Amino acid sequence: MIMRSQFAAFVRKESLHILRDKRTMLIVFMIPVVLTVLFGFAISTEVNNVNVSVAAPEITDGVRDAVRDLEANPYFTFVGYVRQDGIDDVLRSGRADAAIVFSRDYDRRQMLNYQGVDTGPGIQVILDASNVNKAQAATAYLGRILSGNAGQQDIFETRLLFNPQMKSSYNFVPGILGLIFILVCALMTSVSIVREKERGTMEVLLVSPVKPMRIILAKMVPYFLISSAVLAVVLLLAHFLLGVPMSSGVGGIIVISLVYVALSLCLGLLISTLVTTQLAALLLSAMVMMFPILMLSGMIFPIENLPGFFRGLSCIVPARWYIDAIRKMMIQGLPLASVAGDLAVLSGMASFIMLVALKKFNDRLE
Repeated sequence: MIMRSQFAAFVRKESLHILRDKRTMLIVFMIPVVLTVLFGFAISTEVNNVNVSVAAPEITDGVRDAVRDLEANPYFTFVGYVRQDGIDDVLRSGRADAAIVFSRDYDRRQMLNYQGVDTGPGIQVILDASNVNKAQAATAYLGRILSGNAGQQDIFETRLLFNPQMKSSYNFVPGILGLIFILVCALMTSVSIVREKERGTMEVLLVSPVKPMRIILAKMVPYFLISSAVLAVVLLLAHFLLGVPMSSGVGGIIVISLVYVALSLCLGLLISTLVTTQLAALLLSAMVMMFPILMLSGMIFPIENLPGFFRGLSCIVPARWYIDAIRKMMIQGLPLASVAGDLAVLSGMASFIMLVALKKFNDRLE
């Protein structure tokens, strides 16, 4: 009981210390708001690689020719034929970004279109628009391939799934969440602990009756609560200001987000054991960790477009797994169980980083 009261007292002391620092609180809440609005409204990118499946009642010569054109085009990767009733599963699972559905009389329609006879759409293109970049690339280039040399742009129709309006905010909001929590949790936690070291107050705390691990955990609890408040603010902005759906429900999104918050706090604790100055902690948290998130997490550049080496390197970037899971849950409406693999990876990373950080902290005390 005494230990609990001591721990609660340290949490209260650290919380009051943070709340009294108005500049820190301003930064903690302003950065997420500014980044969410900026990326949601102002930034858009394009990609050059789209996985495509084909569905056709009969694999005719015309269908084979269209598939060969797809295979020869560097913007597309043909991933195989699929039954028409299996298109939704293929797109939801991520095995394909687009599906081309050929009509039964596609060959005849194609011949008549080349002769200038309007026969109506003979092809339907179904796109996963949860990733706006890929949907934009597919829409732009599939028309050129499927239209052939005759320049007939009306021989196919397009249907977009998950994000029919192709809003860039649907693509960037999950990435912003992955970036924000690294900035808020890892940066603020590492700087806070290192600041105590620089001022000499950490040594005073460590000679108190409270165990060192309780002191460290007490310093992390306020940032966990602040991050939870930041999560609520960003989700409200994303849904009501940017119109991003929460198709799978808010509960699952909150669960995996809190796991990611805990992982980010552990990263901050690890950084605090590696450096001795606030400037070093700031640089390591903001610069060294921010660039891998921007480049290797799928936030801006799709993982599939990265060279093999960097694709493998992205596996150790926690934001990659978090952003992938959030996109599936927010945009595609998949339940938490469908991202169990991503959740397991994030939980494993959090446990591993916590163990390493606590061990290094104990080694320094000894």
